[in-house]
Amino acid sequence: MTGKAINVVIVDDSAVVRQVLSRRLAETPGIEVLGVASDPIFAMTLMNKAWPDVVVLDIEMPRMDGITFLKKIMATRPTPVVICSTLSQRGARATMDALAAGAAGVVPKPTTGLKQFMADDSGDIVSAVRAAAAGKVARLNRPAPVATTAAPGAGAPRPAEPAAAVVSAGRLIAVGTSTGGTQALETVLTALPRNSPGIVIVQHMPEKFTAAFAERMDMLAAIEVREAADGDLVAEGLALVAPGGRHLQVVSDGARFRVKVSDGPPVNRHRPSVDVLFRSVAKVAGRRALGIIMTGMGDDGARGLLEMRTAGALTVAQDEATCVVHGMPKEAVRLGAVDREVPLTAIAEVIRIHG
Repeated sequence: MTGKAINVVIVDDSAVVRQVLSRRLAETPGIEVLGVASDPIFAMTLMNKAWPDVVVLDIEMPRMDGITFLKKIMATRPTPVVICSTLSQRGARATMDALAAGAAGVVPKPTTGLKQFMADDSGDIVSAVRAAAAGKVARLNRPAPVATTAAPGAGAPRPAEPAAAVVSAGRLIAVGTSTGGTQALETVLTALPRNSPGIVIVQHMPEKFTAAFAERMDMLAAIEVREAADGDLVAEGLALVAPGGRHLQVVSDGARFRVKVSDGPPVNRHRPSVDVLFRSVAKVAGRRALGIIMTGMGDDGARGLLEMRTAGALTVAQDEATCVVHGMPKEAVRLGAVDREVPLTAIAEVIRIHG
């Protein structure tokens, strides 16, 4: 998009949202709003006249919902789509469906105080549009990754506190990702066997959406996946996802590791921050850790990964060819923080071999 404005179409049935987003994006250098539409039917008429670089899309709209429209776009003319979704449990789950269908990112909006919220947090939409425009559109209809062991049946009991022997087995796996990360994490997590080492994850995602994401991954993967809570034990067969809006760190507990979930200022403009996680892992785990940095815009995690490598950890970056946005891995490589670059489909194998 260098040297050319990013052309955007906004599709939302709220006149307030259309007004606020349109004004904020239009006043941003390098972004041009081609038009706004109150539903996908109007949007398609508009887009057929001038196709945008990025679509900002609501989910719940009259005549056609956003997910159906997203799938139509991806099937006919794949285009980066940013979902603008409500900060509610229902909205979060629908957003996970949208991300699975190929959406490039998500920007939250509340159910009340909408105009003030969008005005105060409008920087998020600018960042999301720029990241979507800079990235590659996720390929749809890709083969579903197959877990090496069957996932537990619905309602199968899982121990809240595994035995110490199980907890201390293998390396601690720390993963950081951002734009394109939800699809990338699905590829990795669903390819892991149930006895995989404990995993801690930072995925840049707003508050409330991380719980829905973890719930969806838990349904698909053989391992258990859940949103991290303060004091959770890092255990074999368990992946803990940092809650949106809070930092995640790893602390030692004798021979075991637990997580610390805390507030604090954003780091590298993010909370949770990958750097915060990686630095804590470097401090307490050293060579007992495996650090993985995946697709994402910006540089969050690069310096923390360097600290992990300096402490003796094995460090891996997703390669450019398979990243939606190569920013975070590229910066880590530039700093000398990476032992190996591998394609997305090889990351689960790295975890199996070196974990």
